[in-house]
Amino acid sequence: METLTEAHIRQWLEAVKDPEIPVLSLVDLGVIRDISIQGQKVKVVMTPTFSGCPAIDMMKQDVQEVLKNNGVEEVEVEVNFKTAWNSNLISEKGRAAIKKFGLAPPPMHNLIVDIDIIEKAKCPRCDGENTEMKTPFGPTLCRSIHYCYDCREAFEQFKPL
Repeated sequence: METLTEAHIRQWLEAVKDPEIPVLSLVDLGVIRDISIQGQKVKVVMTPTFSGCPAIDMMKQDVQEVLKNNGVEEVEVEVNFKTAWNSNLISEKGRAAIKKFGLAPPPMHNLIVDIDIIEKAKCPRCDGENTEMKTPFGPTLCRSIHYCYDCREAFEQFKPL
């Protein structure tokens, strides 16, 4: 086997999708925070979007499985909350995937999420900005429910955090 590099690992981890948004890789979601390689041992550090995320164990298992299927002999996955995840970590590719999936991507922010950022969302269907948040409580912790007055459709937004 050729020498493992972080680029190899990141490329392989593109196959590990977020269980709640299956078009979005953990890499593009920004939860893969660090990769270290010592010989044939790979350590991946993840910071999930929420500390109580019910999919943490599934994501860890998927990371291990993908790397082992690509010939990595020893895999360690550490879940770490030393540096909190925030929605600015989502890549541009990830934001496009979120929108294509039908969710409004979270806006970029200066790490201060005020009510204006949360209440207004651009409609992922028509790009309309005449929207209103109906409830901050969506089907998962990371989503809110909005309504677009331009296309008259309800939609979910991936919450800015």
